[in-house]
Amino acid sequence: MAGLSVAPKRKEIYKYEAPWTLYSMNWSVRPDKRFRLAIGSFVEEYNNKVQVISLDEDSAEFSAKSTFDHPYPTTKIMWIPDAKGVFPDLLATSGDYLRIWKAGEPETRLECLLNNNKNSDFCAPLTSFDWNEVEPNLIGTSSIDTTCTIWGLETGQVVGRVGGTGNCVSGHVKTQLIAHDKEVYDIAFSRAGGGRDMFASVGADGSVRMFDLRHLEHSTIIYEDPQHRPLLRLAWNRQDPSYLATISMDACEVVILDVRVPCTPVARLSNHRACVNGIAWAPHSSCHICTAGDDHQALIWDIQQMPRAIEDPILAYTAAEGEINQIQWGATQPDWIAICYNRSLEILRV
Repeated sequence: MAGLSVAPKRKEIYKYEAPWTLYSMNWSVRPDKRFRLAIGSFVEEYNNKVQVISLDEDSAEFSAKSTFDHPYPTTKIMWIPDAKGVFPDLLATSGDYLRIWKAGEPETRLECLLNNNKNSDFCAPLTSFDWNEVEPNLIGTSSIDTTCTIWGLETGQVVGRVGGTGNCVSGHVKTQLIAHDKEVYDIAFSRAGGGRDMFASVGADGSVRMFDLRHLEHSTIIYEDPQHRPLLRLAWNRQDPSYLATISMDACEVVILDVRVPCTPVARLSNHRACVNGIAWAPHSSCHICTAGDDHQALIWDIQQMPRAIEDPILAYTAAEGEINQIQWGATQPDWIAICYNRSLEILRV
């Protein structure tokens, strides 16, 4: 059989066991780093870690490429949304502050720390952030102090950096606004209207609010939870900017909203048997969304038939050995969904 190579059957699931409980996680976006993710520890003390891991497709094993210290657990991790690979290889984390890191193997180093609390020693922790896909020089953060902050980043060109010294990223506050009556738990830019200026936020007051950076004197309330339960997460449909999904605290269902019909959910996805922790829209399809929760399940739904009721998911992954607290659907890897539970990260082929 010399000269005849049989392609190995590709696995459907790859698993990585971290040295600590996982919380935040995200896919790298660069086309030359296909199966690369960043993961953040959840240790209830000051000293935490972030790790960059990557799948070797030949050995079918994940390995850590870089591990670095992080104060407090990261509430979110994102790689720069740079699908062409033209910016420096950056990732951002939120926690006590927003930090921008330059990825390297083995050393990932801090490029800048963005602090909007200049006048006090007290810092209001950041609950989440979003990195604008259309304009990667914009990052929006949400905080427990009721505000959202939009940061402008300057990423210097890496060309001609002599000796590798000097940071290539700096940032400034473009605007800060009081977004909610209570803590803000999540923020996400919309692709509507060019994708630069519109964003939405959710918070402890139970509302979804929409903002336009060109008209910050007013906001639009898109939805209010009938029981005024805090809303923890929101996610925009990645193909159709009319739709977004949100989850409320301790709820077993996901609410789908249509911004053209405010205040009335267009669908409710309610097959989870315990609270939902994560939502991720398909990067390549307007009608698929994945939800995951404390019932150890990740469910994929087809919402094409809205506004008719959506009874059941089209795919269910029920083999997770713990409560799934994080889910991400990779933009450059639309066939793969990543989930975290306990100390495990799994990527699942869909």
